[in-house]
Amino acid sequence: MSDHAETTTLAAEAAVAATPDKGESLLARHVAAFFESPLAVAGLVTLLAMVLLALLAPFIAPQNPYDLSQLDIMDGTLAPGAKSLAGYTFWLGTDEQGRDMLSGILYGLRISLGVGAVSTVIACALGASIGVVAAYAGGRVDTLVMRVVDLQLSFPAILVALVLLAVFGRGVDKVVIALVIVQWAYYARTVRGSALVERRREYIEAARCLALPKNRVVFRHLLPNCLPPLIVVATVQVAHSIALESTLSFLGVGVPVTEPSLGMLIAKGYDYLLSGKYWISTFPGVALVLAIVAINLVGDRLRDVLNPRLSR
Repeated sequence: MSDHAETTTLAAEAAVAATPDKGESLLARHVAAFFESPLAVAGLVTLLAMVLLALLAPFIAPQNPYDLSQLDIMDGTLAPGAKSLAGYTFWLGTDEQGRDMLSGILYGLRISLGVGAVSTVIACALGASIGVVAAYAGGRVDTLVMRVVDLQLSFPAILVALVLLAVFGRGVDKVVIALVIVQWAYYARTVRGSALVERRREYIEAARCLALPKNRVVFRHLLPNCLPPLIVVATVQVAHSIALESTLSFLGVGVPVTEPSLGMLIAKGYDYLLSGKYWISTFPGVALVLAIVAINLVGDRLRDVLNPRLSR
């Protein structure tokens, strides 16, 4: 009997130890699960470092690449580590206009990351609102919205953005508007799919029985429970926005020449690749790839953490 009692006691202790701490919040468990992945942590650290460098660019950049008065054509296409006539060392070289590539990359990150973040936030808010309203309303409203979404997604994003910028013209604000128009449909479809499941839950029925206003049911009860997949899509779409903005700038229809982004810096060095002046395109390209890979690593881990069924 003593052996049986000891075995029972050990089993009970193991069950208690395996039981999750109810005092631990869901957010704390998600954060702990996120930091279990070394790749996700490396991506997050890289992303935060690049954001910090972009924000502090006016204070740490050796040169303001947007100020044409600071550029000297005599310093054009200098190799990495070369010194200017004034004795300044260009650690990453210069482009054909004498622009310091290190400064250009830091300022280019500000535009690329800023455009990606702002366009994602606006498109996410717009698309999520449309998707959750369509799912809750159902019927003709849902059908009409989803046909518009299907029509939007049937065209390549780069093609739609090119047409919009051909109409709007060049500029950072124009690029943001084009990216919002291109991306809102992704969020609308994602939220609509989640909302169709959530609206059958008991808490939605309870809210209806309490005769709560429809806007409160939709935006205070239904939409918050659709956030997990929305967060994952939004994170991945930031990387897509940055890549799309860089592509548009590379093609010469994005940001103006006076405010070069990473895509425009890559385009400026494209003609010099065969002449051995690799640094003009290579270093901005490396910065762009690092930013996109870091965001995708964070997004992939968020998908696994917020959807435990994927890890089974």
